[in-house]
Parts: sequence; structure tokens; C-alpha cells
Amino acid sequence: MSERIAAILVRSTINVQPEMRRTLSLLRLQQKNHCVIRDKTPATLGMLAKVKDLITWGDLDPAVEKQFAPHARDGVVRLQPPRGGYGRKGIKAPFTVGGALGYRGAKINDLMRRMMPSW
Repeated sequence: MSERIAAILVRSTINVQPEMRRTLSLLRLQQKNHCVIRDKTPATLGMLAKVKDLITWGDLDPAVEKQFAPHARDGVVRLQPPRGGYGRKGIKAPFTVGGALGYRGAKINDLMRRMMPSW
């Protein structure tokens, strides 16, 4: 089984450049707190890097994927806002400085568990 990545749209797409909006559309990220699970390929990583100021993503654990997979519609999982918030600096700062945006590695699994609805 190939490596998988989860990407979550954190910020709104209002006043976003058309090129970034198109990339989000190709990723199937249309609304805030929606998550997509994709294979880790160079093309996917390039698309994620292009919209890094609007999303957070990381390496998905197979156990977490198994929890969310039955609830995906067209590859998209709708999530709730995270219990405890996104981070100390909110949704305008990168993850590396305490915010929510960009690559977060395996810590995406913790965020997804905190965003899990009560199915």
C-alpha cells in the first residue's frame, strides 16, 4: 500500500487568486474543514505546496484513514472545527511557528481526531 496524505482546507477561499482556486478545485477542497485523502505523489505534493497558505496537510496513519474512509463522499470527508482550536497562533501562521498552515507531518492524525464528528 502506498503512502497517503490528508489535506484539510483551513482558510476561506474568498478573495483567493484564480490559480489557487483552480488547484483547490482539483484537490476537491471546496469548503472549510473539508478533508481529502490522496496518494503521496510528486504531482499531489506540488499542488499542496501551491496552496500551502490555505491548507494543512500531513502523513496519514492507516488506522486514522480506516476511521474516516467509510464517511468519505467522493473522496471528501466533512469535519468539525477542532476541539481545542488549531494552534496557539491560529489559522494565519505556519505550523512551524505555532499556527495551523502548511505541512505538519504525522501530527495531522491528532488534528483529524480532534475534528472527528460524532458519527
